[in-house]
Amino acid sequence: MNSRQPMFNIPASVVWALAIIAGLHVVRTLLPPALAQELLLTLAFIPARYVASAPNLPGGEWADITSFVTYMFVHGDATHLIVNSIWMLAFGSAVAKRIGNLGFVLFSVLCGIAGAVVHLVLHFGELVPVVGASAAISGQMAAAIRFMFGASRQIMPMSGDLKSVPLASIGQTLTDFRFLAFLAVWILLNLLFGLGGVQLNGSGGGIAWEAHIGGFVCGLFTFGLFDRGAQRRGNLL
Repeated sequence: MNSRQPMFNIPASVVWALAIIAGLHVVRTLLPPALAQELLLTLAFIPARYVASAPNLPGGEWADITSFVTYMFVHGDATHLIVNSIWMLAFGSAVAKRIGNLGFVLFSVLCGIAGAVVHLVLHFGELVPVVGASAAISGQMAAAIRFMFGASRQIMPMSGDLKSVPLASIGQTLTDFRFLAFLAVWILLNLLFGLGGVQLNGSGGGIAWEAHIGGFVCGLFTFGLFDRGAQRRGNLL
């Protein structure tokens, strides 16, 4: 048996996700400005779509449904894309290794939808578009914390087998000082950017922090369902 491990052991689902969002960003940069803007608005999540007096937005009625997912694949600029890609490599890879590629995709989409729903409730009728995979990545972050910290504070195995690490219960997670400290810093950063204390690239565009929190909460409370399914499948092999 060959014990050599690749230097960059990134799950296929994460590679494909990053390739899609990067490819879409490149396509947008190559389009004429008007077409690039129309593509962005077609894919973006826009709360104004769901009011009776909604303007005629690109994508029409079909986008009323698809934008709950498609907004995750489009990013405002290269910085937004790079930052999200780094976080997905860190936390998304851990989640994909834990629950498999299909589980990773379904879980990430669920967290992204949850983020869009929370944003819709708090910003109903607004025309400002929401883009980016941040809500899904926030869910991945919450999920990874539940097993990377370890249910019994055990050290991560040198083998890198994340499936052998116990999954902390919700109660254990919420009473773990490390989690609470991480959560406090993460919420502070979201509020700092999202409430306008700091803005992105001087453009006046902030972060949709409500969507981030929606994705994080969804990931924290639903990951156990995906993890149990992965463990059951593993026991059958």
